[in-house]
Amino acid sequence: RKPVVLKGMELGTCTTKWTVDYLSQAEGSKEVKIHVSAVPQMDFLSKNFVYRTLPFDVFVRRAAEVKHKEYFLSEDEKYYLRSVGEDARKDIADIRKQFPILAEDVQIPEYFEKERFFSSVFRISSAGLQLWTHYDVMDNFLIQVTGKKRVVLYSPQDAPYLYLSGTKSKVLDVDNPDFEKYPLFVKAKRYQCFLEGGDVLFIPALWFHNVISEEFGVALNIFWKHLPSESYDKTDTYGNKDPTAASRAIQILDRALKTLEELPEEYRDFYARRMVLRIQEKAYRNDYG
Repeated sequence: RKPVVLKGMELGTCTTKWTVDYLSQAEGSKEVKIHVSAVPQMDFLSKNFVYRTLPFDVFVRRAAEVKHKEYFLSEDEKYYLRSVGEDARKDIADIRKQFPILAEDVQIPEYFEKERFFSSVFRISSAGLQLWTHYDVMDNFLIQVTGKKRVVLYSPQDAPYLYLSGTKSKVLDVDNPDFEKYPLFVKAKRYQCFLEGGDVLFIPALWFHNVISEEFGVALNIFWKHLPSESYDKTDTYGNKDPTAASRAIQILDRALKTLEELPEEYRDFYARRMVLRIQEKAYRNDYG
């Protein structure tokens, strides 16, 4: 249940074929919805980016550029494609359906039963783009097809130090964090790896990750269900909604905390601390290795 970089895996012809020219020709002018950001660090909480639509071939060429003659926000804006299903609210991303020609070039590593497959997310990033730190609720492979990425990871047990809002961390700049604003972040143990074309990073469910594209690159994320299928939210098309039991537990906790508001402050403090102790005794793991 720890991240690992797998090298030398058989991934098909994608690692040699997927040049800018080939990508542009293979899928042509079909329209894709993309993220466009004027700054390298994208923030999903403040939404410091805009969504735009471009023909796929135009998008690929723009994403591979450093300076743009044509642009939406600025000449050095960053582009990011995260493929979605035909109906993003109902359909999962599946490269075989959304990019069938490119899918023929890919051999997905067979590390899980085929019926456990959830989604295959096609990703293209401009050089310098940094995605926000977040966790997913399913195990997944990050297959770096072309280009270089740096990935910073944090253990699920370091969640108390990551200043979470839902599945995302508020700490955007993991290399130069604001310790006045986020003092506990110094306690989070950082893991880091570098991916090149052909490398595969296994990211276990609940591990936080922050991805920096050091070059223009193409990647494919493969998600699969590590837990029994009934554990997952049936409306989850992105693989990032908490398991249904976890969601129910959080709702119950929210109701308990609201009930505590009926007490004076010193009583509220005392019983809240008792609740924390109960959670530690009943639910925390003992192996912090």
